[in-house]
Amino acid sequence: MTGILYLLPVGLGDSDLSAVLPQKNMEIIRTLTYFIAENAKEARAFLKQCAYPEISRAQLSLINQHAKAEELRSFLEPLLQGHHMGLMSDAGCPGIADPGAEVIRIAHQKGIRVVPLVGPSSIVLSIMASGFNGQNFAFVGYLPIDKNERSKRLKDLEQLTIKQKQAQFFIETPYRNQALFDDLLKTLNPASKLLVATNITLGDESIQVKTLAAWKKAPAPDFHKKPTIFGIYSE
Repeated sequence: MTGILYLLPVGLGDSDLSAVLPQKNMEIIRTLTYFIAENAKEARAFLKQCAYPEISRAQLSLINQHAKAEELRSFLEPLLQGHHMGLMSDAGCPGIADPGAEVIRIAHQKGIRVVPLVGPSSIVLSIMASGFNGQNFAFVGYLPIDKNERSKRLKDLEQLTIKQKQAQFFIETPYRNQALFDDLLKTLNPASKLLVATNITLGDESIQVKTLAAWKKAPAPDFHKKPTIFGIYSE
């Protein structure tokens, strides 16, 4: 019998885990020895928050977007030997805008049972809070860095919201939030709606939805170097 690969959501920032994670998650985490994570320091800090009994006992395999498939397969060896494992992201849910998706894919190929646990995802929570079309939406990740390419991409995404009524959500490296916001104001139709959701689940959480015309008259959001989800929709 193979072990179970548990997908372990992590808090989205410096917040009380009891407010965003079920107690069941903590109980499962404390029974595990093997983990796959992106960053050892952050993974150990998370385990400490979960009251993990002995941090030195935790065996970590580290993953990033450059990891090769053969290396990822080796990470799953404890599962093939019957041990349960936990896969965690740096923040939020593993497998969503996260290199852990490749580990999950390989686990399914090998017939390993995958169990996702409940927890916060800034992407999912932003979609919930947007008021946009919850029946038809897409998360498209990062947009091009080149300004001309990004403007073209934004126009293409806006056309999808108009023609297909498909809400579009995306992210940017936090220090480039202002540049993306400025391009949104310059590029999109004034009647289109823009969601700006910053520091979801944290004490200074901000979720705002306005038309582009209204955003141009309002103060810019306080999103400097803060994780932010952007979304657009047209009605």
